[in-house]
Amino acid sequence: MRAAWTRDVDWPLVAATVLLAAYGVVVLVSATHGAPGAAALVRGRALHLAVGTVALLVAARLDYRRLAAAAPLLYAGALLALGAVLVVGDSRLGAQRWIALGPVGSVQPSELAKLVVIVTLARHLDAARTLPRLRALVPYAVHVAVPALLIVRQPDLGTALVLLAILAAMLYVAGARPVDLAAAAAGGAALLPLLWGALHDYQRRRLLAFLDPYADPLGAGYAIIQAKIAVGSGQLFGKGLFAGTQNVLRFIPEQHTDFIFTVVGEELGFVGATVLLGLYGVWIWRALAIAAGARDRLGGLMATGIGAMMGFHVVVNIGMTVGLLPVTGIPLPLLSYGGTSLLATLAATGLLLGIRARAWGARG
Repeated sequence: MRAAWTRDVDWPLVAATVLLAAYGVVVLVSATHGAPGAAALVRGRALHLAVGTVALLVAARLDYRRLAAAAPLLYAGALLALGAVLVVGDSRLGAQRWIALGPVGSVQPSELAKLVVIVTLARHLDAARTLPRLRALVPYAVHVAVPALLIVRQPDLGTALVLLAILAAMLYVAGARPVDLAAAAAGGAALLPLLWGALHDYQRRRLLAFLDPYADPLGAGYAIIQAKIAVGSGQLFGKGLFAGTQNVLRFIPEQHTDFIFTVVGEELGFVGATVLLGLYGVWIWRALAIAAGARDRLGGLMATGIGAMMGFHVVVNIGMTVGLLPVTGIPLPLLSYGGTSLLATLAATGLLLGIRARAWGARG
């Protein structure tokens, strides 16, 4: 029994997750060192890790097929929570994304909605079997568009884009023709002028700052300029933990959340950043390997969606930190401070472990 248990666990995925979580704690301690409330943030991180570990173990034990059977209930619950945010949600930094739960703290339903979309869309696509033409993609686009539009209203454009990335990856694996996906992407691009008019002023300033941050160096371009200075100043080996001037002198806003990669780049340098990217690479590689070796199509689609979610988060977060992509405000998984994000990522890891264990268990 013990030998079978150890065989069913994907140890590279477990190791990458543990090391990323530990990496996140170290960088968080450095990012908040000496700041007001630093001890409370570290204690909060420890609590989030404990709760997230329980979520990982529960998700790994759950049969993902039974979870998919509850898709209508999960989807309705996610829409209800996203709608509730717009009515009774807490506002911070110009966005209304959280629901307060009294002494427990607060939750960000959009983070959990990503997992719900993956599970429910996998079931939807699994039932379809074939996607013969472009119009066959419409029901799945609507499936994702409804929660995405509720998230855009918060406003949280970055998380809405994560859902679109998940949709594209899962449609491709489900058999959608690349030409149809390209046509859908072109149609979406044609709507960008309309989207520009619907954006908030600060979102438009962010996009313009991406093109030329020095046009507004003390406003919209400030975070991008400071982040690039921090990452570039780390050079090969970095300045050492607690020794980054951009970090210690608090030049970078939100350096313990969305811009935490700047601390990695400045204090641990190219080597530290490469190690971090390597750990994410292992995590995503195992997600895709689990998708390829899943026991059934449903498990493969879920694992694909989870891998796409992680990959999009890593590429966009680090891309915006080094000035290659616009600032969209999405966290770096397992590193950025945020309880719901950490909980969702660890629960997603548990789902992957469960899919893998059931595939290997079926092989005897």
